[in-house]
Amino acid sequence: MRLLLINPKVPESFWSFRWAVREVLHGRSALNPPLGLATVAALSPRDWDVTIVDENVEPLPLAPAADVIGICGMGVQAERQKQLLRYYRKGGYFTVAGGSYASLCPEEYRGIADAVVAGEAEYAWPRFCADVARGAPESLYRETGDVDLADSPVPRFDLLRLDRYATATVQLSRGCPYRCDFCDIIVMFGRRPRYKSVAQVERELDALRELGVRKVFFVDDNFIGNKAKAKEVLRFLAAYQDRHGRRMRFGTEASLNLADDDELMALFRQAGFEWAFVGLETPDTQVLRDANKTQNCKGDMLAAVRRLYANGIDILAGFIVGFDRDTTASFDVQRRFIADSGIVVAMVGLLTALPKTPLFERVRAEGRLVEDQPHGDNTKLRTNIVPRLMTTHELIEGYKRLYTGLLTDRAIAERVRNKLRHFGEHAQLQRESLREGLGLVWRLLQRGVARGGFTRAWHFARSLPWTRPRLLRQAVNDWVAGLAMRDYVDRHFAAAPTGVTVAAQVARLRLALLRGRAGTRVRLALGRAAGGDDRVSVRIVGPLDGALARRLAHQLQRLLARTPTQLVVAIEAWWQLESRGVQRLLRSLERHGDRVTVAVGEGVRDLLRMEAHDARAPSPV
Repeated sequence: MRLLLINPKVPESFWSFRWAVREVLHGRSALNPPLGLATVAALSPRDWDVTIVDENVEPLPLAPAADVIGICGMGVQAERQKQLLRYYRKGGYFTVAGGSYASLCPEEYRGIADAVVAGEAEYAWPRFCADVARGAPESLYRETGDVDLADSPVPRFDLLRLDRYATATVQLSRGCPYRCDFCDIIVMFGRRPRYKSVAQVERELDALRELGVRKVFFVDDNFIGNKAKAKEVLRFLAAYQDRHGRRMRFGTEASLNLADDDELMALFRQAGFEWAFVGLETPDTQVLRDANKTQNCKGDMLAAVRRLYANGIDILAGFIVGFDRDTTASFDVQRRFIADSGIVVAMVGLLTALPKTPLFERVRAEGRLVEDQPHGDNTKLRTNIVPRLMTTHELIEGYKRLYTGLLTDRAIAERVRNKLRHFGEHAQLQRESLREGLGLVWRLLQRGVARGGFTRAWHFARSLPWTRPRLLRQAVNDWVAGLAMRDYVDRHFAAAPTGVTVAAQVARLRLALLRGRAGTRVRLALGRAAGGDDRVSVRIVGPLDGALARRLAHQLQRLLARTPTQLVVAIEAWWQLESRGVQRLLRSLERHGDRVTVAVGEGVRDLLRMEAHDARAPSPV
């Protein structure tokens, strides 16, 4: 049996760090590999021929040699996941959907996939495989019990192109003991954290070490959900590092009460953890109580962050705006806290109601749920909740101002300094070679600092810890992250000039093409994409010479810079891709990331039926 497992493209967001991956992290294509698919591959029968393809780092096969195609997806990937399921199912393949979103909402895949595996895979996936092998698969496999993680195998890391990723991933535990009402983790994995044994962790790290991996992200929902078990694992990891030359560098997700336990922080350092992602959400304790995030209300949040810094643990943090008590004044409260805390990787999102969560049920009962609004990515300029104490427009504009203010050169430098003045020494680990480190610094200076001119160079220089050279690496990493987030804001949050609409820009573009006598070679259409966003299609139906390519590229760059529209470049014939004009056009649009979709061949007609809100996929090129 030939099994193809696909990880769909993840839409660009702050989480992508696209600029850092493309411009600074040499040779990488994405941050993290699809650990879930590697685990599913290990759960598959030994005599099956299994292949994993991650659309984020490599092209998808149009006509793969496969009997079964499994496609995973988080909420942010759900639209693309469904497109691919339709495409391959239409091509005659047996398709199966899985992942976190299909687990939450399996009913949405009826008629899209032949089967759905919902929930944890350790028991459900082998049942599915056995049914497929005997020719009698069911349409839904739902895991409703708690999986014993002792039954979770070593993932098939060998099937992943690990050299394409910045960090490898492992999972120690599932579940979280807390009750945050906006979070779907406890809906999927429960409130009783379950852990793998240290022997399992050792086998997984050994497998990664043999493949040359040095950076590992423990993707746990809350690494310290059970502190006693976490300490046991950390002691093991410290000994493991000593046995193997302290060459691995770790990061994870944890709750803020990590800062309340001196022994736990010391063990984090000894084990080689350099950073932790923490859900801080807001410094307003009453808002936290309303959201049942009481674990953040037990002390001074700013002091807790600084205690973690003092122990050499960097903090990446999540924040939320749009809570029921939030007003237009809340944005400045968030900005001041983020600046004072020195958190550079501050992932601020709009409060969004995920299906099956307590928040979702509450706002729907109150009539404040926007049913047709996408909810997979809370960093886009939209939310599916009607705010209580401000308008949606005020919420979106305040969010844009907050991020714009946080990502000026001055603001990045201020946060770097505020962090480093409290920062202790990182764990003593073997790091990249001098040559690799100097290469990273050179790319940052050349492609990031220099492009900001004298002002950015000045702020960069004054933020560096000249008297504490051991912290220079931390400052460089923060600037890479800050400029990556700044790049995203510049490309996605640009405010259109007063009176400028997508329709007006399209009209100007059409006029410019007519003046260049290109009306017979390029056709334009304006419609709506999934979620209600404006979408402009440019259909190339004839030769595209150099002059026309330059004119078209200039106009499309202007369109993307002045409006938040999505752009589709539709090319009817494959041979056109080889022309210099088309290549020039596509290169000019590359920096706009997933705001630009390229469709080639037979999928073009389906993709351009925008007025009917057609959701079918183009050929997945």
